Amino acid sequence: MASRRVSGLAGLQQAFDEVRFGGARTLNLRGTLPTASEAAARLEQWLRQHQVQQSGEVLVITGRGNNSEGGIAVVRETSIRVFHELRRKGVVDAFVEHTAGSFVVTLAPMRALLEATGRRREQTPPPTPATPPTLDALTDETRQLLRILAERSLDALGVRDRDPFVAGEMLRLFGSLASTVPAGPDRERRLRTAIRSAMTEYD
Repeated sequence: MASRRVSGLAGLQQAFDEVRFGGARTLNLRGTLPTASEAAARLEQWLRQHQVQQSGEVLVITGRGNNSEGGIAVVRETSIRVFHELRRKGVVDAFVEHTAGSFVVTLAPMRALLEATGRRREQTPPPTPATPPTLDALTDETRQLLRILAERSLDALGVRDRDPFVAGEMLRLFGSLASTVPAGPDRERRLRTAIRSAMTEYD
């Protein structure tokens, strides 16, 4: 009787999670048994994608590590490290344990990502210039969107004479947003989606 009750409660929790998050906002790392590095890469890419999509809260299922070697919850511990790292980078706003094998992650607005990059630049030596070192390799449409975003960003910072700073701000923003768009087909189109998503937060 007790085992059936536990099973029933677990099923009820799963039903509530499906209603709250749905398949699109749920990442199940437990099902594929990834290594720590695979889990970290997949989790970071997935969270960055959902930040661009402005998904709000998402559910990450890590499992409790009951079947892991030595009983160490490798995927769970790796996920916690990724959450902390992405919170410093302005991708994750907060995370909380949902069940013993899952977390609810609240994603930060795109503006937090852009501002976090600016703070890191002030605290560390200048990084290697973004690729491309100029924005000439981008289409006119993408450069125009970057310019609009740069102008809005500078306006938000209270820069009155923004023209001398627009080019540098465009490069900075490109470096920040490029990290949210993994390599693959239509990468520049997906970059424009990220730019537009960031622009809405300055409206």
